[in-house]
Amino acid sequence: MEPRLQRRVQRYGWDIAAASYESLWQAQIAHAQSEMIARARLERGDRVLDVACGTGLVAFAAAEAVGPEGRVVGVDLSGEMVDVARNRAVEQDVRNASFARMDAESLDLPDASFDVAFCALGLMYIPSPRRAVHEIRRVVRPGGRIGFAVWGLRSACGWSAVFPIVDAEVATEVCPLFFELGEEDRLARLCADVQLENVVAHRIGTTLDYADADEACSAAFVGGPVALAWSRFDDAVRARVRMRYLEAIRPWQIGRGYRIPGEFVVVAAVAPGAAIAESPRPLAPAATAGR
Repeated sequence: MEPRLQRRVQRYGWDIAAASYESLWQAQIAHAQSEMIARARLERGDRVLDVACGTGLVAFAAAEAVGPEGRVVGVDLSGEMVDVARNRAVEQDVRNASFARMDAESLDLPDASFDVAFCALGLMYIPSPRRAVHEIRRVVRPGGRIGFAVWGLRSACGWSAVFPIVDAEVATEVCPLFFELGEEDRLARLCADVQLENVVAHRIGTTLDYADADEACSAAFVGGPVALAWSRFDDAVRARVRMRYLEAIRPWQIGRGYRIPGEFVVVAAVAPGAAIAESPRPLAPAATAGR
């Protein structure tokens, strides 16, 4: 997919998913997020950037960890996601976190302006993950900590059938290489290619628990990456893709509920000690870019 179109699809898709995202996915992705945050060793007073922040799940946890003397900036391509995060900050009186709509591949932020940066389950949706990682490296101070999380192997994620099922109805190309960064050491190699240091990867198994078929299908179709396609399906198509998805996840049905296997890859790294030029020369495509 052409990068500009891919960004548009992602923006509008996540705008649609924003209202349902937390209720359907917060518990399912909490393990990956907490592991990523823990490995960054946040300290009081740290300046933290959360890229692809969504509704602010990582950003709010970081804001609590760094205390009132620290600050957190969350950025996301989806304006609706950013609005949800901003409203939560007001409702919870979180004064050390702010949110803005921003493209991860072109961060409108100064060089070396953060002590820590995160990107949890966002790199899979970006046209050039390599450029996004380079941008994150640029805005983190020398020696600053960086954490990433992506989904792991397709074969280890029982819910992955949602993509071919939806693509059989409409050529979304929403995430053509969604699981590529979770293969082998792809994400760690990408970080090394962008000259991050002390790169350590961890593969983490998990289980996605759903109370019943409605909850499992809502997570797959309403609050996730295929929400834009789902919003355009008529009732007949929705019934068909729902039936096919329930058949795909039947092996993990327990009574009325489902315990679907999943896997994450979490990578911790350190920004290099040397300063980086504000306007790097264009990056050549790399095999580890994940797209």
